[in-house]
Amino acid sequence: MKRRPLTWAALFALASLFLAPLVGTVSIDLGIALREFIASPSAEWSAETRILSLRLPRVLLAWLGGGGLAVAGAAMQTLLRNGLATPYTLGVSSAGTFGAFLCLAFPTMGAFLILPRLAALVCALGVTFLVLAVARRSPRPDGLILAGVTLNFLFGAAVMLVRYLADPYQLAGLDRWLMGALDVVGFEVPLSLLPWLVVGLFLLLRRATAFDQYAFDPGLAAARGVDAQALRRDGLFAASLLAAAIVASCGPIGFIGLLIPHAVRAGTGMRHQRLFIGSFLLGAAFLTAADALARSLALFGRSSEIPVGIVTALVGGPFFLWLLLRRAS
Repeated sequence: MKRRPLTWAALFALASLFLAPLVGTVSIDLGIALREFIASPSAEWSAETRILSLRLPRVLLAWLGGGGLAVAGAAMQTLLRNGLATPYTLGVSSAGTFGAFLCLAFPTMGAFLILPRLAALVCALGVTFLVLAVARRSPRPDGLILAGVTLNFLFGAAVMLVRYLADPYQLAGLDRWLMGALDVVGFEVPLSLLPWLVVGLFLLLRRATAFDQYAFDPGLAAARGVDAQALRRDGLFAASLLAAAIVASCGPIGFIGLLIPHAVRAGTGMRHQRLFIGSFLLGAAFLTAADALARSLALFGRSSEIPVGIVTALVGGPFFLWLLLRRAS
């Protein structure tokens, strides 16, 4: 199996990480900004360095979030044996959004739930355990995905109810979260995402060989000693853990978990160790580039940035259709 696709994915990921801080409505001199950022006190920073200090955490969050969503999508598609599966198939996105909306829409609840990101993480992980429990008790073979779709609709309706009851002056902030929010200040949010990503990626990569056999044929994998039920349980938990942490940090950013695994699988095949690594690298590059584009474009005279979730859908949708047509031909 050639390693060239992983090499290209690594190059794209590194290029996006180093070039994205330079991109925006205001250009900066990276050399000057980095020297001041490292060696000078913040009170003496120039405007370029202050802009860089705002962009660096955002770029890191996009890089980590995009990679995690892509890996979660790759795992979901294999375990559910469905090419349309995404990290949000099991209702993780809707539950996390509901938790964040409670804090954002009703500030008096913020003291009880501490922070919107913590509330989003608790709700997203809670619905993950609920889906797995329902699927374990259901006699239907498709009980897992049906439970996930049902809870997705349920929490989607709850989000609309919270939005309806919220103060109209707060709707802009709620809608901003719903379309993806990478505008963070400081490195606390991206660094707090790291432990969740490390745990989720470790749980998936250590079972990569079992994923290979399960993707080929679940029955044959069971005959070779793979505990298919345990693999689905652990793999779905790890993928949902990744999605939950990212939704809590970035909001529900869609399409990456659907598009990126299909693009990577064309070069790596069903070797899941390479699939997971390639998906992380290409997903990181894609979301970082989409965010750089989102904060650089001015539509209809508006100088404010476009929500990154809109950009990922507008760019990813046509590209995914091109992948489908390319395979068909």
